[in-house]
Amino acid sequence: MFNPIQIELTRLAVILLAATAVGILSHQIILVLLLGIICFLCWHFIQLLRLYYQLKENRGIPANASNTLWAQIYEHIRMLQIKSQRRKRRLNRYFSRFREAAMALPDATIILGRQGDIIWCNAASSALLGLDWPEVAGKNIAQLLQHSVLTDYLSHGDHSQPLEFSSDVDKTKVLSLLITPFGKKQSQQLMVVRDITRLYHLDDARRDFIANVSHELRTPLTVISGFLETMEETPTEKGAEFIPLMRQQAKRMDDTISDLLVLSRLEMDDKDPAGEELVDVAALLADIADEAAALSGEAQHQIMLAADSALLLRGDKKELQSAFSNLIFNAVRHTPGKAHIQISWAIEGKEAQFSVTDTGEGIPARHIPRLTERFYRVDAARSRDSGGTGLGLAIVKHILQHHNSRLDITSQEGKGSAFSCRFPESRVVYQG
Repeated sequence: MFNPIQIELTRLAVILLAATAVGILSHQIILVLLLGIICFLCWHFIQLLRLYYQLKENRGIPANASNTLWAQIYEHIRMLQIKSQRRKRRLNRYFSRFREAAMALPDATIILGRQGDIIWCNAASSALLGLDWPEVAGKNIAQLLQHSVLTDYLSHGDHSQPLEFSSDVDKTKVLSLLITPFGKKQSQQLMVVRDITRLYHLDDARRDFIANVSHELRTPLTVISGFLETMEETPTEKGAEFIPLMRQQAKRMDDTISDLLVLSRLEMDDKDPAGEELVDVAALLADIADEAAALSGEAQHQIMLAADSALLLRGDKKELQSAFSNLIFNAVRHTPGKAHIQISWAIEGKEAQFSVTDTGEGIPARHIPRLTERFYRVDAARSRDSGGTGLGLAIVKHILQHHNSRLDITSQEGKGSAFSCRFPESRVVYQG
């Protein structure tokens, strides 16, 4: 059985032989050969035009059992059309399922183009943002919502942190918005808006509860401490045993209340940017290092400070002092005597980095993700003995968030730990 190429070559050979024979008889061999080739090409051109119009008019190509070249071309195209139709139906089914699922989501889901134009949004967008599909198709999201905070957020390039704002549709609702780029060259954006009213009020209630309870506890604790001082001035035989212990526990409770109040204040100020005071970090660290040496006492930790005096930082001096001292004092409290503690303050690329590195026992990897949680302790008994409240790293985390910064923790058991604070270029002032 000949294949289509062989059949077509045989046809061409027959035409050329016939034209040669006629040319010899008519003594016009070149002319007759040329006419034969032109006829052969014209026939193929007609077939090509026929195929072009069939494809252009999107007409189905009928099945053809012939083994000629053009019949096989038609057959291959017909099979490709069938596969394409099947694939298209399958994709339509997948898209319909996705769209139904997205429409059923309780969170507003919006697909935006490069310029903020709305490509698609689900039903929840109407309830939360007042965007009705398809009426809003192609319209600019910022112009439709006209929310000052939202407009600033959309025009800002950094969408790594979610935005919380009140809904224009229902002022009692608090919404959280997050934008994620996707698509080729991240030309599109997926905006997800969820109702966090309940969580927002619960968080408010928690902060108020902690602040109020802390204030309420401070008054009776002050009275108790006052009585303990009086009892110490006139000690009794039995009191000499338990009064120092009571004083120790009263001080521990007072430290915990103080840290709770600091943490509560920081949480309330989270949405406000930190101050722009120019802080001499090197001088600040020198003072903290002296305090750390005094805290070390008989443990005789080897505390070394390397700070770039030309590197300044814009921020809240009191908060930065609290964050740095928490990290340094933690290193003193939680490392064995005579361990090395390295404090550094230096420029790293365009960022500034403060770090505290020790040669202590290290922290198991499973504990590191939870270290900044309130009252989380790797070794609860040891932490209480050292006088820690379990709130220090939570305070550090909130202070750094207030300064648009982050805390990195690395540790290796038996070799020590490193706590690093990285501050963005916008807060760095280098006078070197």
